[in-house]
Amino acid sequence: MDKQGYELSDLEALEAESVHIFREVAATFERPGMLFSGGKDSVVMFHLARKAFWPAPMPFPLMHVDTGHNFDEVIEYRDRVVAETGATLLVSSVQDDIDAGRVVEQTGPGTSRNRLQTAALLRGITENRFDAVFGGARRDEEKARAKERVFSFRDSFGAWDPRNQRPELWNLYNGRHHRGEHIRVFPLSNWTELDIWRYIDAENIELPSIYYAHDREVVPRDGMLLAKTRFLQTYPGETGHVERVRFRTVGDATCTGCVESDADTPAKVIDEVSASRITERGATRADDRISEAGMEDRKKEGYF
Repeated sequence: MDKQGYELSDLEALEAESVHIFREVAATFERPGMLFSGGKDSVVMFHLARKAFWPAPMPFPLMHVDTGHNFDEVIEYRDRVVAETGATLLVSSVQDDIDAGRVVEQTGPGTSRNRLQTAALLRGITENRFDAVFGGARRDEEKARAKERVFSFRDSFGAWDPRNQRPELWNLYNGRHHRGEHIRVFPLSNWTELDIWRYIDAENIELPSIYYAHDREVVPRDGMLLAKTRFLQTYPGETGHVERVRFRTVGDATCTGCVESDADTPAKVIDEVSASRITERGATRADDRISEAGMEDRKKEGYF
């Protein structure tokens, strides 16, 4: 076989790197877990994890940090995929923290439960005694995430210190930690949004239907189109109208916007993403607009 026959494509190289990371964690940590929301990045991460250990079952559970303000299509997809694959799903609910008085929910137009996820996330990690947690964050999403290592050390409070990160020369990962501390692991760090969609297309991965063009009632706000759902409280004078849209990212329904689109297949989405010059979080996530350092501040508090 000639030399070219041994070369990996760019997608194959990204897949191989992610598979290596999954196997490294499984070999060196006692109780890993994986965040799974039903969003496209967590779906691709789940697909890669199953590949990494096939034909054995995935050796760690899934955990959804549930705000309670989800898109119905995403929860239906989440539950169906878990049932079909036999994966173990744990749910850490923001509503439980609100009911117990651990966090206080703000109400009214423009508010969101998104920031309250941190308490539910840290509680879920503690209750399940996870020493490593996989997340689907990518460096191209947002400037604070661009600072992350693949293995991101978190102290006993779940906090992240961007000035005190471990080197990862030659893809050697340092997972050392003391009891009560843990490592956040990002197998998709080096992927881009375009890579994700090219992989979805190549692997024929099913996603929640809202990632593709459909007609939906939306409310314009702050340069975005927010879906008119039972969770969205409107300001006086705000009215909804129907647009042909799709979602580039999925999160809390009160702060996740959609974009006008006719892309109803992965190939069409790839064309659309190729022409975009704004990341999906920058274009459609209202919770990232609270300040220039909004994401970094939340990560220091324990957010992913």
